[in-house]
Amino acid sequence: MKLYKYAASAAVIAFACSAHQAQAQAPASAGAEVEAVIVTAQKREQNLQDVPIVVTVVSGQQLQDAGVRDVKDLQVLTPGLSVTSSTGGAQTSIRIRGVGTIGDNPGLESSVGTVIDGVYRARSGVAFNDLGELERIEVLKGPQGTVFGKNTSAGVINVITKAPEFDFSAAAELSAGNYDHRSASVSVTGPISETVAGRLFAARRVRDGFYHVSNGAGPSTQDRNDDQDVSTVRGQLLWLPTDTVSLRFLADWTKRDEHCCLNVTTLVGPTGAIIDALSADAGTLRPADPFRRLAYANRESNQKIEDRGVSLQADWELNDEVTLTSITAWRDWDNRQANDIDFSSADIWYRPDDGRTFAKFETFSQEVRLAGSSGPIDWLVGGFYSDEQLDTSAFTPYGTAYETYFGLLLSGGANPNTVSALTGIPAGQNYIPGQGSLDAYDHSTKGWAVFTNNTWHITDALELTFGLRYTEETKKVTSRYSNTAPANACAAAIARPIPAAARSALCAPGSDPAFNNITTRQERSEDRLGGTVKLSYRFNPSLMTYVSYASSHKSGGFNLDRARFAPGQINPDTSFAAETVESFEAGFKSNLGSSLVLNAAAFDQTFKDFQLNTFTGISFVVASIPKVTSKGIDLDFVYRTPVEGLTFNGGVTYAVTQYGNFVPGPGVGPRLPTSRLSYAPLWSTSWSAAYETDLSDTMKLRASLSSRYTSRYNTGSNLDPLKNQKPLTIYNARVGVGAADERWTLELFAQNLTNEDYYQVVVDQPLQSGTYAAFLGAPRTVGVTLRSRF
Repeated sequence: MKLYKYAASAAVIAFACSAHQAQAQAPASAGAEVEAVIVTAQKREQNLQDVPIVVTVVSGQQLQDAGVRDVKDLQVLTPGLSVTSSTGGAQTSIRIRGVGTIGDNPGLESSVGTVIDGVYRARSGVAFNDLGELERIEVLKGPQGTVFGKNTSAGVINVITKAPEFDFSAAAELSAGNYDHRSASVSVTGPISETVAGRLFAARRVRDGFYHVSNGAGPSTQDRNDDQDVSTVRGQLLWLPTDTVSLRFLADWTKRDEHCCLNVTTLVGPTGAIIDALSADAGTLRPADPFRRLAYANRESNQKIEDRGVSLQADWELNDEVTLTSITAWRDWDNRQANDIDFSSADIWYRPDDGRTFAKFETFSQEVRLAGSSGPIDWLVGGFYSDEQLDTSAFTPYGTAYETYFGLLLSGGANPNTVSALTGIPAGQNYIPGQGSLDAYDHSTKGWAVFTNNTWHITDALELTFGLRYTEETKKVTSRYSNTAPANACAAAIARPIPAAARSALCAPGSDPAFNNITTRQERSEDRLGGTVKLSYRFNPSLMTYVSYASSHKSGGFNLDRARFAPGQINPDTSFAAETVESFEAGFKSNLGSSLVLNAAAFDQTFKDFQLNTFTGISFVVASIPKVTSKGIDLDFVYRTPVEGLTFNGGVTYAVTQYGNFVPGPGVGPRLPTSRLSYAPLWSTSWSAAYETDLSDTMKLRASLSSRYTSRYNTGSNLDPLKNQKPLTIYNARVGVGAADERWTLELFAQNLTNEDYYQVVVDQPLQSGTYAAFLGAPRTVGVTLRSRF
């Protein structure tokens, strides 16, 4: 019924567009033509208007105009895309149409896959780096598992960087702005020999933090947070040994050494007075004023990320009809982190910068594809193998005020020695400062897949695309739990007849003696068959309609955190099931005359066993939600106006993405059943305008404005109404003048031009019941850029 319904919708839309053809195909003498856009959404080069998939394509020029440096910046140009970060750049979540992986747990893989030059990145945060020189970015919406594989159940961000060229050219860029922003980049490309070309790109970007920090009694002396210090180098070699063989070798290295990421309170609960009493300063800002951007932390908050990798893509044209492609890749990503995790200047809870809190991914992948044409069929078959090793560790010691804080908390602020009174243990021995939980996880994933994707040209107008992918995967995890000192308070609380509420407070998972020197081992294997069927019909050269079905999945896995049935009772099974999706779409792609491209699609997606990762204030809980649906419409357009040099691009996504009706289990918020998901606005729009004109024979001007709008949405996985983000509009602007031959260009730019205040994530402040805090979006940044090309 779904497919029939959407086929009918497509027919209505197609009829409306066909009726407009006579007018649309009239000569557009005053307007410029929209150039054909070539994409690789089905891992073969095709005109965008021939691909029966919702694809938003952003060119390198658009990315430059909007100031896009990484995946997070891409939101302003892509409707329906949301990218947020919380406690660090590594904790980045990407969502499309309101669906994505929630939270900071490395045991969960991505719902939106990120692929850079044909190489899949292990997690969203792993792809959060300077992308260098970009040819284009393709955002594919909806399940893409047939050709892109697992963990693309909500979509794919396909990044294509500029390849080496045999014509020599070089470029340099210098920028400076507020918050002491400074950046520089250089690139060069050209021939090394008659058959070898190279490209080299290097950049350095630094900026002061967006937050001021009050440290209380220390020991931290960091007075700014959320700064930037990024260095990156990317090199490529292109070798054409024969007319039919192409070898492209890529290597990249990125280093981030930053102070990140504190939050600021949005509402201070009754614990605020206790925090104040335990701090040398106010402890936390009361009353809350988040956009004053004043954070409190007596411990350091740092992130040190190093990302490197190499890949080799080989393309061999076996004959005029058949091409063999091989992509071999190795990547290594390492993140060392320190956090003041109570986010106050009271010394309660922290993760020190001593090398014991880290995450490290090492991945190897190999893909082989054979593509060709046989009569009316364009066919593709391939295989994929991956081997991923994840090692992660977290050391979370107690601060000097941990015991006193809980004593005051349990006594209503009256008695700092309440913990000792409850446990019978001398003060200072319940939670020994500098000691705490130390957990390490050795997590490995090995998998392989075979796939095929084929298009049958039934007639000149009618095409049938069908594909299948079979995947097998095995995950293993060894979890080593330890407490670096005896968990005295919790052990006594379990043994003694004290109130249940007090026992729960004294026995957080990180303080539970059940995890003293415990090692568990788990293994899970799964195999999946997914695929797609698409039927498209081209009414005329300017109008194509299609209907499609796709099924895909996101791998199951293990929650990399402490799990238990109750205080003192460890739960050794932290596994969760795979997430699956079925999607129906119906849409059209049209060229209304030569100056307007208009594409639209209706979609209906059903996710089963949706992986919800939620933070309870003391630990992560992963639950499988029986059903999530996402229904709506996507629309994209490109318009070359009659005004010479003026171009508009834009799009709209309307999506109703909501949970089904279910009974919430432990750790799952009671508001979730039948409600919209977090980060699932009903409306999301983006648009950009660019204008370029000659000022003289030797000078030109280029100006651009881009914007993103989202309607109201909730930022919390428990949908607490105090975590709502109001409707939001962000503008980025850039204007520049320079030489007509681009030997030099001077630009002024502004990101978040109107200085909108907004939340990325609102959270329950750890250990502080009733206190809420937010990780904020970036404020307005302005500056100047000097470019040179030769």
